[in-house]
Amino acid sequence: MAGTQLSPPRAKNLSRGARMGNSALRAHVETAQKTGVFQLKDRGLTEFPSELQKLTSNLRTIDLSNNKIESLPPMIIGKFTLLKSLSLNNNKLAVLPDELCNLKKLEMLSLNNNHLRELPSTFGQLSALKTLSLSGNQLQALPPQLCSLRHLDVVDLSKNQIRCIPDIVGDLQVIELNLNQNQISQISVKISCCPRLKVLRLEENCLELSMLPQSILSDSQICLLAVEGNLFEIKKLRELEGYDKYMERFTATKKKFA
Repeated sequence: MAGTQLSPPRAKNLSRGARMGNSALRAHVETAQKTGVFQLKDRGLTEFPSELQKLTSNLRTIDLSNNKIESLPPMIIGKFTLLKSLSLNNNKLAVLPDELCNLKKLEMLSLNNNHLRELPSTFGQLSALKTLSLSGNQLQALPPQLCSLRHLDVVDLSKNQIRCIPDIVGDLQVIELNLNQNQISQISVKISCCPRLKVLRLEENCLELSMLPQSILSDSQICLLAVEGNLFEIKKLRELEGYDKYMERFTATKKKFA
């Protein structure tokens, strides 16, 4: 009997919570209309707010991190013509719609800790993209679409399930590539051909020293190579031919930023 008395107030509280949620959402939409920034984190949202379709022509930043969003609405997501920054970290996204790749002004895309296995085939159309974070997903290969992005500076693919780095890596234009905590046991020698690559992070993978191309040390632009936590001792790396050339680049860069 006590249970039946308790249930009506609880139901009332829930509906009040829902109403508060809607009014909070409206307030955020109104603010975003003025500022161009829409941020709604940690709210337990299960879907992309449809109210945002009113703001497709004035939003520059959207941050919906730490929610439970499972998909992005194809009919809406590609219409944010001015969007420069999109963050959806810690959601439940398994697939990205092709329409996302219509965001021609997007410079920063952060999708850490979702369930993504691959990127849309049209991902290379995000021509303004500079920073891409895909840490903590389920990617099993280096997405070839990244090689089409000429302005990409920083890519974080840490904590995925990538096993090897293929020859296409030589076409990457990035300055920093984070591949920490994958399952990488093979790396193409072409990684030394990356024209702008300065920082390469390969910590906690499955690399034998013999699988690390020596040209990374002797013939690349890389001036910070992080390889701790692999299947060799770091002191063995120092014995490799070309290590002195790598150290020259490392020291020169260090001086520049000191």
